[in-house]
Amino acid sequence: MSDPNLLVLSSLAAGDKHGYAMMEDIERFAGVRLGPGTLYGAITRLVERGWIRPVASDDRRQPYTLTAAGRAYLEEQLGGLEKVVKTGLRRLRHA
Repeated sequence: MSDPNLLVLSSLAAGDKHGYAMMEDIERFAGVRLGPGTLYGAITRLVERGWIRPVASDDRRQPYTLTAAGRAYLEEQLGGLEKVVKTGLRRLRHA
């Protein structure tokens, strides 16, 4: 999977993170290295949609958190992906 929006939301599901921490986490769990333009473009879109929001911080890095709407969207999207994966695996067993 390489959808930056879903990768960022999945990363934030584990807790608040700033951009670089998200990049590292995504590379660890998905094996995908998002470039800064791709990452921050996704962050901007997700904030605009209300799925994540910035968190106050004394650090120069800006952390973000998953909103309730973002969690609901992520659950919906992952549920759909799960159905596709299960179907594909089942069909492969019978091929």
